Amino acid sequence: MNASPSHRPHPAEWTETQSLLPSAERDLPAGRHQFHKEQMMARIHEDLRTSSRTSGTSPVAPVKRSNPFLRRAILLPAAAFALVGAVAGGLTLAGGGTDGGTTALATGPALTTKIGAADAKGAPQLLERISLAAADTSASAPRKGQYIYIASKVADSYIKVDGDRREAVSDELHSRQVWNSLDGRDGWLIEAGKTSDEGITLKSDTPFSGAYDALAALPTDPEALLQRIYRASDADRDPEVPRDQAAFVAIGDLLTESYPPAEVGAALYKAAAKIPGVVAVDDAVDATGRHGVAIARENPVAGERTEWIFDKKTLRFLGERIVVVKATPGNPLKVGTVTHTSAITERAVVDAGKQVPGQAS
Repeated sequence: MNASPSHRPHPAEWTETQSLLPSAERDLPAGRHQFHKEQMMARIHEDLRTSSRTSGTSPVAPVKRSNPFLRRAILLPAAAFALVGAVAGGLTLAGGGTDGGTTALATGPALTTKIGAADAKGAPQLLERISLAAADTSASAPRKGQYIYIASKVADSYIKVDGDRREAVSDELHSRQVWNSLDGRDGWLIEAGKTSDEGITLKSDTPFSGAYDALAALPTDPEALLQRIYRASDADRDPEVPRDQAAFVAIGDLLTESYPPAEVGAALYKAAAKIPGVVAVDDAVDATGRHGVAIARENPVAGERTEWIFDKKTLRFLGERIVVVKATPGNPLKVGTVTHTSAITERAVVDAGKQVPGQAS
């Protein structure tokens, strides 16, 4: 099936930049993106374990989760990230279903967007408001044995290779559903075009870094939290990724496909306000076409800006996108290309893995 603008929400926000190519083998960045991300997140929780041994609190195991559960956040330069969709598309995943693996997604022209104006002075005030909104929640804490359910819509743009020819293309916007136990050792993933219809297991001896229990163990003092994230990203950061950008992305990873306790979510936003280069953006659009304001930071090496998008009225987190905002020698994508876009469509606590909210257990 060919991807066309009619298959994407709100096409006025995304314009066609490249023609559709026939099926071809894709370049792979040899897993470097996932390796660095896994190592960085493991450092955060190894640091937690070290701190807990000295403070007498309960330890949190380091994370070593398989690729399918890790989000596609940029920790490498633009050229490498442009190929991240190829990594996901090239995986063969064991799991439920008749074929036991993945089905390639349709690809079409790369997604592009209008770039919102950045305001460095407005970022601290906006993050303070977002932090207050995150802390003011009536949601009850999940109980032992329950699962965190996250439903989203996602798409990536990347470079597709056909012999000597390279073109910017995108995944078709598709659904993603994740279930994760509170301790992060048991989970399930269903992602259209990436897994079979029944999905794949995420059971692991080492928990997912964004699991509820792991997030609940993080410090709620913004300065202490930020320093912990800096130490983790410094230890395993790709040398081509600026230190402040790696910390900003790490915070985004802990906020996006997770269910942080209110006080931890508020602390993460306050920690982000302390990172140099963070800006407010007057208008950004998530994967389903919802407009909002954004908190963002540009990676000057890659020429890309990571944006966290929030509802303009409620300041509820809507999704994330990564946009090329500046031409750089190492980035083959045009300014305005959306290299990653996501929208959280549902976030809930359920009583069992693979249970949909509202469905009896």
